[in-house]
Amino acid sequence: MPKHIRLSIILLFSMAGIFIIDQNIKMLFVDGFRYYTECIDLILVYNKGVAFSMLAFLDEWLKYIQLVMVSGILIYIIYLKKVCYAFPVGLMLGGAFSNVYDRFVHGGVVDMVYWHCGFNFAVFNFADVMIDIAVVWIIFLNFKPTWCKS
Repeated sequence: MPKHIRLSIILLFSMAGIFIIDQNIKMLFVDGFRYYTECIDLILVYNKGVAFSMLAFLDEWLKYIQLVMVSGILIYIIYLKKVCYAFPVGLMLGGAFSNVYDRFVHGGVVDMVYWHCGFNFAVFNFADVMIDIAVVWIIFLNFKPTWCKS
């Protein structure tokens, strides 16, 4: 199978998978699911900014800026033509597109996991975790070029 076809398939399926999983989890919370423990609460929060609510002052512009940035990453990875980046970038873009989609549909990103054991941490979601995993994965690929020969 040609490299560009393999790259596209891996990218598409990983993006779609993360998007679908994340949106289904978020719908549980939008529909009313809540769960509370001593360390982690599963609640509903609409984040108008990015990480730790930064850039919330950009209001409506934020979703368009993010859409352009995420689309740029998609175009760049297709241009790069390195199959080894397809899955981690698919994880990242699936989560990113899901969060941008939330901004258009809900007016903010649907977050639900609130860590408060020992210290208060940010409220986050499944897409955020996938984006973090993808970033670490991509950093490893960049520091270990032998892992990514294509």
